[in-house]
Amino acid sequence: MAQYQVTLDHQFLNQLFIGENRDAGVAALLETVLNQVLKAQASEQLAASEYERTPERQGLRNGSYSRNLTTRVGSITLQIPRFRDGKFSTELFKRYQRSEQALVLTLMELVINGVSTRKVARVTEELCGREFSKSTVNDLCKQLDPIVEKWNTRPLHEMAYPFMTVDAMYVKVREDGRIRSRGVFIGYGINKDGNREILGLMVGDTESEASWGSFFTQLKQRGLHGVDCITSDTHGGLVNAIRQHFQGVTWQWCQTHFMKNIMDAAPKSLQTSIKGMVRSIFEAPNVDVARKCLQETLAAFQEKAPKAMDTLENGFDDGTAVLVYPEEYRVRLRTSNGIERLNSEIRRRERVIRIFPNRDSVVRLIGSVLIEIEEHWEANRRYMDMSTYHEWCKTR
Repeated sequence: MAQYQVTLDHQFLNQLFIGENRDAGVAALLETVLNQVLKAQASEQLAASEYERTPERQGLRNGSYSRNLTTRVGSITLQIPRFRDGKFSTELFKRYQRSEQALVLTLMELVINGVSTRKVARVTEELCGREFSKSTVNDLCKQLDPIVEKWNTRPLHEMAYPFMTVDAMYVKVREDGRIRSRGVFIGYGINKDGNREILGLMVGDTESEASWGSFFTQLKQRGLHGVDCITSDTHGGLVNAIRQHFQGVTWQWCQTHFMKNIMDAAPKSLQTSIKGMVRSIFEAPNVDVARKCLQETLAAFQEKAPKAMDTLENGFDDGTAVLVYPEEYRVRLRTSNGIERLNSEIRRRERVIRIFPNRDSVVRLIGSVLIEIEEHWEANRRYMDMSTYHEWCKTR
């Protein structure tokens, strides 16, 4: 990463930290720093400072032109260098990450469509520094929407995804003059190389079998294949859609949700004891040991907590399906906690919006957040070592 030296005079700093208008001071500071950075980048690209004549010089300056840049601290004016031969290039104007740009876009849409509160208007002004017209919003949408659309429709046929986790969350969307709750379906997979990848998202009317079926159909049309295990909660429509669209695939009932269902049916005084014994079932080394622990748990609590034991017994096979896989993969396959963390990151942005003006803004914001998360995953080390799994597949 290039480093640039920035100089600030004493009078300027005194005005910044002691002056009455701090916001204006911060904007002026940012403007000064960025203009110096632009000059330094110009010298770097020309291999010579202003008025310097050297054999290594790559070109000549040709003055500058002004460009306004809107930031969180207000509008600033930058002086963009011009070159006589060639074009000056800089990454400075990529001000927002995609998710932040999507957040600003949605806030602006709220204001323009007249469905915002005063609080949202204040947030928009604070983020953007000024009001935005309808044409400005459309121009920004044209830049961002194709990126999200391309990511959400990219082919998946090049890589098999043995492990897959799916979940849905609900957001509020304004449609036909009413505020409606809409489901956002999200799936992520672990490919045959052991890397995590967010497979896509879809906005649906409700979390029904038909909606989940539509989501799975889209994924399969894009080339999703090689799925061996799917982890999710036990929503009826979801489970039925999995069985219909992924016949023969192992379904693992998320053990976090399974445990919650058992605890909800158990007397409060017995919850700690039951939870400890159920945990021993989940952590058993194989299915035979898990079934033995199940019988011991049923014998201990059948009379005192019959509803909880019925829930445990009925869900045992689906709740322990992961035990057929090599031990090193079970911890990450037995719950949907990974996708729940994705949902939490989405909620952090979604709470600012509260009510989306339309479905497109839902896909824009959530898709942008997911793209950034996936890019972060790609920059980190491999999520799983799949060599043991591939060997296990040959002998199972």
